[in-house]
Amino acid sequence: MNLEVEIGGLKLRNPVMTASGTFGYGEEYSGFVDLNQLGAIVVKGISLKPMQGNPPPRISETPCGMLNAIGLQNVGLELFLKEKLPFLRKFDTRVIVNILGNSLKEYQKISEALDDAGVDAIELNVSCPNVQQGGIMFGTDRKMLGQLITGVKNIVKNTVLITKLSPTVSDIKEFAKTAEDSGSDAISLINTIPGMSIDINTRRPRLKNITGGLSGPAIRPVAVRMVYEAYNAVKIPVIGMGGIMNADDAIEFFIAGASAIAVGTANFVNPEATTGILSGLIKYMERENIERISSLTGSLDIG
Repeated sequence: MNLEVEIGGLKLRNPVMTASGTFGYGEEYSGFVDLNQLGAIVVKGISLKPMQGNPPPRISETPCGMLNAIGLQNVGLELFLKEKLPFLRKFDTRVIVNILGNSLKEYQKISEALDDAGVDAIELNVSCPNVQQGGIMFGTDRKMLGQLITGVKNIVKNTVLITKLSPTVSDIKEFAKTAEDSGSDAISLINTIPGMSIDINTRRPRLKNITGGLSGPAIRPVAVRMVYEAYNAVKIPVIGMGGIMNADDAIEFFIAGASAIAVGTANFVNPEATTGILSGLIKYMERENIERISSLTGSLDIG
């Protein structure tokens, strides 16, 4: 059996990745998971300067999922390069760095530094407000999305560029095509869906931020649909995520069109979720007599 996949020229030993923001910087889970077994580690989103995030409570469980309003808390670029990246380089696995900013220049500065540091790939978090354009999210305006991707692509020389698309758009196909046309080597989707939860006894929101991002199995059907639509709109690889809890969930994404998958909320429930999913994929391939995992991608039979 061949578990290798290729994402925009980047070869992974297997298609199981971690979703940004759910696996820390890798070190936090290294006591539970052999990081060498993963196809790639996608670290917590990195900004130019450290961010403290939102005040608590920042997480609330929901039926079949969870809401989070962490607020993009992170150590910042300088400390990541100095302390977090050296630890990850001890392992034989790909390192993908999710990045965020409030202007094109911020994205470019971070991307240039990461490119110079030799990370394997950069994942653009486009669900951030562009302060120079009145706070409109990069990911919800096709023109701004294209300018951002092109601006970063012109900076990086050796690093694969992945764009993480927002689900809060009218037509995911159009935004996937914009990402492809602007030079993105691959796309990943979906990010969390905005949601809210209220404690009826106190009549107060369960999150201090009032609203947060919904993740977990509750959003999986939405994510599968969007992966399917994006796969049929572009030729670049698609990384699928959104409520993947086990191997069966992951396989659903592959059949819909994903070349690789990222595991997020499941890591909070079971810190060994990623390796468990990998084992389940192997068993499925053995049972179905599948030689290459890549042959599953886009194999949906619609009759």
